[in-house]
Amino acid sequence: MRETQTIPLAQVQRQLQLCRQLRALLPGEEGRRTAFVDTYGCQQNEADSERLRGYLQEMGFSFVQEAEGADLVLLNTCAIRDHAEQRVYGNVGALSHTKRRHQEQLIVLCGCMARQDHVAQRLRTSFPYVDLVFGPQLLWKFPELLWEKLNSGKRVFATQDVPGTVAEGIPQVRGSQVKAWVSILYGCNNFCTYCVVPYVRGRERSRLPQDIIAEVQALAQAGYREITLLGQNVNSYGKDLNLGIDFAWLLQQLDQIPGDFILRFMTSHPKDASPRLFDTMAACEKLAPALHLPFQSGSSRVLQAMNRGYSREDYLEKIQQLRARIPEVVLTSDVIVGFPGETQEEFEETLSLIQAVQFDALFTFIFSPRKGTKAAALPDPMPKEQKSANFQTLLQHQNAISAQRHQRYVGKEWTCLVDGQGKDGRLTARTRGGRLIHLQGDPALIGSWQRAYIHDASTWALFGTIAE
Repeated sequence: MRETQTIPLAQVQRQLQLCRQLRALLPGEEGRRTAFVDTYGCQQNEADSERLRGYLQEMGFSFVQEAEGADLVLLNTCAIRDHAEQRVYGNVGALSHTKRRHQEQLIVLCGCMARQDHVAQRLRTSFPYVDLVFGPQLLWKFPELLWEKLNSGKRVFATQDVPGTVAEGIPQVRGSQVKAWVSILYGCNNFCTYCVVPYVRGRERSRLPQDIIAEVQALAQAGYREITLLGQNVNSYGKDLNLGIDFAWLLQQLDQIPGDFILRFMTSHPKDASPRLFDTMAACEKLAPALHLPFQSGSSRVLQAMNRGYSREDYLEKIQQLRARIPEVVLTSDVIVGFPGETQEEFEETLSLIQAVQFDALFTFIFSPRKGTKAAALPDPMPKEQKSANFQTLLQHQNAISAQRHQRYVGKEWTCLVDGQGKDGRLTARTRGGRLIHLQGDPALIGSWQRAYIHDASTWALFGTIAE
């Protein structure tokens, strides 16, 4: 295992000093300097973008919603699927026009795509107007890398393979005043054969518990109502610290923090989801009665080929253990259709698993080969047309299950957190289990807990009114 690099606080403070010095070098007028930050992919990327915005705010930037006219454009990218990569390339290509109209505009690309050699090479040769490229492990050095670009006048590519880092003290500009992300663990040690995360984000490294507890305490005191703990595999928290603590212990500590908030976490790995975790979830008052537990395939043979570390039977037993402790738990999951070598019979095993478990919702994907992973080199005889047909069949099965499970909410009142307002003017809210509710109501209710009467439901959401 590669050693984690803990960044001394003095080095982070130096980055903040550079932020203030950069104000004299950056394009745009002081006090009117703008940045557009575009985030792709998972919640961890969202949390990373909050820290990047924190640095940018220290440099004197305010934030806008489009690239046109912005003094700096930052794309925080995802490498999990080919579709996400192609979307980034398309959007980077479109930036050539904004750069032509605003020649001093700075274009920055970071995140998981940036850590892949073939991506860095394509950016060098095909997108000469991209000024700065860096990977997730060097996020903490963003001001220093930008300083290097501006002082040298040359493009900067900080895409080298470096040990995973943990850096505290980076400022954040959060995307919501109601909900907050808190990263507790970076990187991954699992090496699923289809996944690039261990290669682009590095090995697992846990933040110290006192830093996490202090952050959650500050969020609770600031009035945040929903706090979500993030990690590629939150169940692995603490294993690298040698402090005799684990994720269940951390949940117990956070549950004791005073405040009117709910705790969520993602993502859990089935091989590490234990009865101890389920007992803790059942006992902690602030923990949401919800679990996102990706199963990926209902076939034990495919799971072995994926290097998932559990069988179909193991997964079903864990679901049984969880529901014995929390009968009304809301269960969501991820599934991949068309993994190399998957047969039609093995796909049918996936269908039978979702029927057996009755998930509230699924995030479904057709296998996307990722360069550098073992699965990308496996023989893959199933035609794309058959994979697409299976994908549609899976969606039909799960949509029917989701619609049916949502019907149990209709005609009842449920406690929910009002967390925003949609484009149609309706309020959005979430049950404690995380189900989406569209509500008629006053925007002044955003950030408050309410009782909602549910009068209708669809596959994707519930519809209600504030209960009298």
